Amino acid sequence: MIPCTCFVQEGQKADQVQSTLKEKLDAFSQRAFNAPAHQTWITIGKGNGFTEAKPSTSSIISFNPDAPVDQETRVELLGEICAIWMEETGCSLNEVVATINNPRP
Repeated sequence: MIPCTCFVQEGQKADQVQSTLKEKLDAFSQRAFNAPAHQTWITIGKGNGFTEAKPSTSSIISFNPDAPVDQETRVELLGEICAIWMEETGCSLNEVVATINNPRP
């Protein structure tokens, strides 16, 4: 299983369509890393996340595959994660932070 952590703002669209996003992120993980995603969802309570002194509408999606990912592949995969998120939530690219971390030695 590939660890995947999603931080979402309470009451935002990502929080409301979580089951669909879970399915799509799992399918992504299986396609990209040949293993299902072990997902942890963390909801940031209202009034606890801010961007430019306003309530945040951003989400963070972080994958930790079990093998290093080269830069060209990483860019492509990050684009796929962002596209999934934007399609399901209506968020702009400025509201989506995606990461793919290489394993620690």
